[in-house]
Amino acid sequence: MGNGLYCSLIVFFLNIIIFYDQAFRAGGQTADMTVLGTAMFTCVIYAVNCQIALTMSHFTWIQHFLIGFSIIAWYVFLILYGMMPPEYSGNAFRIFVEALAPAPLFWLTTILVTVACNLPYLAHISFQRSFSPMDHHIIQEIKYYKKDVEDRHMWTRERSKARQETKIGFTARVDAKIRHFKQMLQKKSSVLSPRVALAATRT
Repeated sequence: MGNGLYCSLIVFFLNIIIFYDQAFRAGGQTADMTVLGTAMFTCVIYAVNCQIALTMSHFTWIQHFLIGFSIIAWYVFLILYGMMPPEYSGNAFRIFVEALAPAPLFWLTTILVTVACNLPYLAHISFQRSFSPMDHHIIQEIKYYKKDVEDRHMWTRERSKARQETKIGFTARVDAKIRHFKQMLQKKSSVLSPRVALAATRT
């Protein structure tokens, strides 16, 4: 939720700041509501698809196709919708061909907003993988560095941990903390029980 709120604020305010009072069209006109809204939605599409790519652990041709297709489909829609008569397309008549595509500011804004939206998320997943990795992160590194071949015992241990029933997201982290807390209590009780028995025999 916090990531979504941050991205929405970045997309909205960066576009407002960049396009405010800028001579956007060739005739010197500033960007209107249609141009601004189209630029914002373009940034949303890029930011979301980049976050999807960062979330994925394994790429196949299907992922590459779907991510690329979703971006290309947006531009195709803009072109086709802009080719419709003004009574149907309204203010979006030829908006991409005549207004957005020729403007370097539009492309630079798309790149800047996309990077700004994804930098915190990239930093988060990098920190998590480096200092607090999950089981599947460890297994991915073991497979990447071929540790499963060099150390079969470690590979078997980590693979068995990954097969345990887990959930995704916040509930999985809470469940893992509860299990860790129970294990700590069990260890403490196993250490204290011999001492208590020894004290009882002395009395």
